[in-house]
Amino acid sequence: MTSADAAAAAASSTDTNTKSAKNISPDLKLLDLTLKNASAIQDSIMGEFTAPGVQEILLVRAGGAFEVHRIESSDTSNSNNNDDNDDNSDEEETRIWLKMIMRVETRSVIRSMENVRLGGEKRDLVIIGSDSGNVSVMDLEGGISKVLHCPAFGKTGCRRGTPGQYLARDPKGRAFMISAIEKRKLVYVLNRDATGRPTIASPLEAHRSRTIVLDTVGVDNGYDNPIFASLEYQYPDEEDFLDNMNMGMGMGNDNDSTKMKIQKEVAYYELDLGLNHVSRRWATPAHPSACCMTPLHGGVEGPSGVLVGGEDYIEYVHEGSTSASKIICAIPRRELHPPNKGILITKMTVHKQKKSKFFALAQSELGDVYKVSIFLDPNDKTQVTGMSISLLDTLPVANALNVSKLGMLFVPAEFGDHLLYQFERIDLGEDVPTCTSEQSLEGFKASGVSSDDVYGYFNTANAGKLACKFVPTVLQNLRRVYTMESLAPTTGVLVGELAGNEVSPQIYTLNGRGPRSSLRILRHGAAVTELAVSDLPGVPGAVYTIRDNSQDKKGVDKYIVVSFADATLVLSIGDTVEEVGKESAFLTQAPTLACAALANDCGIVQVHPAGVRLITKGTTKQWDCPGLKRIECASANESQVIIALAGGALIYFELDPESGNLAEKTTVDMGADVSCLDVGTVQAGRSRSMFAAVGFRDQTVRIVSLEPKKNLVQRSSTALRARPHSVALQYMPTTLGGSDDVILTIGLDDGSSVRTGVDPITGSISTSPTGRFLGARPVSVSRISIDSSAATLLLSSRPWISRPDPKSGKHVMAPLSYAPLDHGCSFSSDAIKEGIVATSGTTLRILSVESQGASLGTEDEAFNSNRVELRYTPRQMCLLAAGGQEGSRNLVLAVVESDYNDYGMAQKNAMGFDPTGSGKKKKKGDDGDGMDIDSDDEEENDNGESDEEDEDEKAARVTPIRGPVPDEPGHWGSSICLLDPSNDCATLDRIELEQNEAAFCCASVRFHSRGGEALLAVGTVTGMKMHPLKHSTSHIILYRVVSGGKLQLLHRTKVSDGPVLALSHFQGRLLAGVGHTLRLYEMGKRQLLRKCELRGLPTMIKTLQGAGDRAYVGDLMQSMQFVRYDPSGNKLILVARDRVPRPITCQELLDMNTVAVGDKFGNISVLRLPRGADARAVDVSGTRALWDSSREDATPRLETLCNYHVGEVVTGMTRASLVAGGSDSLIYVTVTGRIGALVPFTSRESVEFYTGLEGCLRTDAPRPTGREPQAYRSYYAPIKHVIDGDLCEMYGKLSFEEQKKVADKLERNVAEVVKKLEDTRNALL
Repeated sequence: MTSADAAAAAASSTDTNTKSAKNISPDLKLLDLTLKNASAIQDSIMGEFTAPGVQEILLVRAGGAFEVHRIESSDTSNSNNNDDNDDNSDEEETRIWLKMIMRVETRSVIRSMENVRLGGEKRDLVIIGSDSGNVSVMDLEGGISKVLHCPAFGKTGCRRGTPGQYLARDPKGRAFMISAIEKRKLVYVLNRDATGRPTIASPLEAHRSRTIVLDTVGVDNGYDNPIFASLEYQYPDEEDFLDNMNMGMGMGNDNDSTKMKIQKEVAYYELDLGLNHVSRRWATPAHPSACCMTPLHGGVEGPSGVLVGGEDYIEYVHEGSTSASKIICAIPRRELHPPNKGILITKMTVHKQKKSKFFALAQSELGDVYKVSIFLDPNDKTQVTGMSISLLDTLPVANALNVSKLGMLFVPAEFGDHLLYQFERIDLGEDVPTCTSEQSLEGFKASGVSSDDVYGYFNTANAGKLACKFVPTVLQNLRRVYTMESLAPTTGVLVGELAGNEVSPQIYTLNGRGPRSSLRILRHGAAVTELAVSDLPGVPGAVYTIRDNSQDKKGVDKYIVVSFADATLVLSIGDTVEEVGKESAFLTQAPTLACAALANDCGIVQVHPAGVRLITKGTTKQWDCPGLKRIECASANESQVIIALAGGALIYFELDPESGNLAEKTTVDMGADVSCLDVGTVQAGRSRSMFAAVGFRDQTVRIVSLEPKKNLVQRSSTALRARPHSVALQYMPTTLGGSDDVILTIGLDDGSSVRTGVDPITGSISTSPTGRFLGARPVSVSRISIDSSAATLLLSSRPWISRPDPKSGKHVMAPLSYAPLDHGCSFSSDAIKEGIVATSGTTLRILSVESQGASLGTEDEAFNSNRVELRYTPRQMCLLAAGGQEGSRNLVLAVVESDYNDYGMAQKNAMGFDPTGSGKKKKKGDDGDGMDIDSDDEEENDNGESDEEDEDEKAARVTPIRGPVPDEPGHWGSSICLLDPSNDCATLDRIELEQNEAAFCCASVRFHSRGGEALLAVGTVTGMKMHPLKHSTSHIILYRVVSGGKLQLLHRTKVSDGPVLALSHFQGRLLAGVGHTLRLYEMGKRQLLRKCELRGLPTMIKTLQGAGDRAYVGDLMQSMQFVRYDPSGNKLILVARDRVPRPITCQELLDMNTVAVGDKFGNISVLRLPRGADARAVDVSGTRALWDSSREDATPRLETLCNYHVGEVVTGMTRASLVAGGSDSLIYVTVTGRIGALVPFTSRESVEFYTGLEGCLRTDAPRPTGREPQAYRSYYAPIKHVIDGDLCEMYGKLSFEEQKKVADKLERNVAEVVKKLEDTRNALL
């Protein structure tokens, strides 16, 4: 919607909008489509998966998918003129990014993943543990996934007794262990058969009853029997617990004897390859807070054993170690960290360097990354003598730490963007905060504690005494080189055209947590970099580029030709773009209809309305139009020219390679006026294009032949619904490694485009064209290049890019996030290899499409985003109109933020906390080496230049730093932020809440008693504590937006009965969910006035919406309640409730009787009020409560229209259209950053098609983990009336034989099925 429409929507009440909406069909059926894949990464591993010798990162995405990414780098020289005297010619700018090689959808919950390399192999295999009850061994050679083995061992689902939660592999690739959370462990032996194919043996059991497993790893002990280490503890059985409790009660001591101590252990399980048996070989006590492990290198490369991370300490454990010989070390602590709070180690990894050197990295829950150094006995490299822990840097809290051989560290963040860092040093200096095991051992000996109670000394209280202190700063030893965007966690969504000057609506999402929180503004389209803008003397009619065919400059453009109504402007391309006059030999007193550089250095051809001009080495030759006729349109390539005269005559010219002249070949009267034409491009190894496309004013496009002796012979034609405005013939690869297909793209006058295939032999046009509406202006089509592959630029109300995806075989269309363009074509120069030169109004612009890092042309739809930093975790946002006058009304966006276990900004400043971590960075090369990587050493001059870093360098050093942790629960940091969406969401005002007051909800409300002025209502809770949930007070605060976008406090109202978690406008009043009570408030002079309330709702009100006389209440545990307001009795009456107890997280009203809800288990349901239920509703309050409340049918039940398991917790949904003028869909977001849409079907034919396609693909689509798609989508309740669109789109990844088989079942051909899939997605975006 436009800005004016959004303002009107904010000005009107919700019930008015809802009444005007159409009722949902009773036989509602939906199609689920993913707009943007989940960006959260649950785990990642480093290995060589698709090709040997290439290190890649395998990412486990939320939602049951995994991806393989490769670290790519490009060296862009600042000067290509080979001038040795130029000092800047040696300077290079290296750009590093992650390139996605492949993506695999498993349609299951991936619980664990590990890589394993069999002996003698050069690549890694992938082992996956999932909720399918199977373990999968997969090969990813060449970017194609192949399931080698998928044996079953248990039930489906994430059960604590079903293995799959933990995976550990033998470092030598001989076996792996898959473990459950409780009791069960299975060991599989890997081997090869006679053909060299990997095989997997029957599982060997290593079960242990009443045992809880916390982590498992494979111990490196060379080529001895494989050993797996397990961090576990065994709880007592019921009889022992009862006997111990009875003994304690008899002794009269209820505090000590009844509390049985549970000891964590590190246990070694040995696989005897000779006996084919697994036994529990050895175990030793571990720290009570131990939670993670990582193995050290063994055999001839290291001492073997494991590092165990816990709270405040890291311990080295290996077979034979005793309590008296413990090697344990405290970790450095922050200065502002409270002494009574422990710091938990969450992730650890070990990286092997050259010459048998290695180091470990460990990260704490605060984000601090430590380098762990192991000291070995000089005489015996297998004996560990000590350990030191040094602070490396502070990074975002990660789900994994991946170190590559190239000196890179990939950090898949728990929340927020994922980051790739480059090591600048790993050998840290003496000034770095460091703790050693010797210091910890000395403190233990000085305490006098018995060696049998070693863990009694190494606790949090003593950790503060043993550890050194530090203050977190900007990055000192790492440098950020690449950011992978992540929307996780997403807590809210809003869709609308709020910028005020764009065609399509934007998607506003609340993302992040703590200091990494943000508001993202997502636009469907690829990001564009504006490289240059220049004013023109008038409004141009076309723009062209002419290639430089000289040997030293081949592949770059020489001229930019801008055509006006009565003139032509020629610009020379060099270090700068400059205008050239008569020396170009162009006819500048007339418009240019087409121009091109001819092959074999035969000059340049220019077509103008009066004729064809050939420019060769400063000389010109002219071909004039016969009689009084004029050229209306033309097209040219390096060897062919075709022109159209008024009246429909086509004249074809071809380059004579011997004479270098253009020879007129033939003239044909086509019988209709020509509106556009294109001669196509010349493929490599050929001398001419074989076909030309001609568009006519009679709404047809014809393909004519350009073969010798068959010039301008019509081969095929197609009828269109509008007049063609432009055409383009292009060779595009549609399959990986296959031949190029001829694609015909047509732009129509009605603002739509048509894409179809042309037979490269016969020239016949495909009978299954694909159309898409692009905008309100006629579509102009031109050829460009992106990532060295062919693409098409389409210009309408906004620019679009169309290109094939070789992996999936389908065309991907995405808009560019840029202003509307009038004309455009490809552009290439020494500095810009692939660009676009375009005109917009009276300006000439040079652009570059940012395809790297964007998802243009990949499986993920292209969305680019702008980021607005927030201070705390965003909880909710709402739109409200600012300004009292109708003419000056504008929209503002209010966001409420709050963080638990955090201080407010004023308290942080009083404590001396610096969130920026500003401090002096050590000079590169002060101490240590890089990472033992193969690179040339760079000399740096110690002249103080490091103190004058540019902005890019400072940005690469910035890192998020979490504030001080409160020493007691119940502390909150919170604020209310006001943003201007018309100005890139610039901050207008921010109010910081004090005294541990947290804002959780907000709403725009218009009180009738206030004259309809839009006010901001904010629900806050003071002193809220979790587990158990309790608070001190709750308030509803009212603000008004005054001139200048500032918030003015009106009054605060203290409320009772629970926390305020939901607010909504309702009939000129405020409806509030206070605990389990629903209240209606009117505005008073000093506070809100309570009008009526409905008590006794199940648990706690989480979501709230109002429409007409109804309120739709979402309960925290007991699903939806429909409530009606009775104005005559001033009462709120419960109309209906859901029969299924759903823990509601979000809701969206579809019509007066239908609501869509999402729950915390990842389900989306559509609920409907039965017909006549409102009339049957009984008021169970007052005099009728005694008998009516006991009836089971006193409250009608809601019907479930649709049910679907998304697989991720849905945190927000809204009913909106992503295309101007398009139909509404249900847009939802998940906590993992996924954006999806539920599209309602509008025809029975579409329902039957997708139902049949889904049924075929349930059996034909690959199952990487063995999970059945229908069972996954019916995880908690059977799927109902929802089609899995992601499964249907797997059709494009099947082989052609499988595609044809499925198409035959649907009684269609392959092209028709693909077109139907594309049309459905194109209608949505």
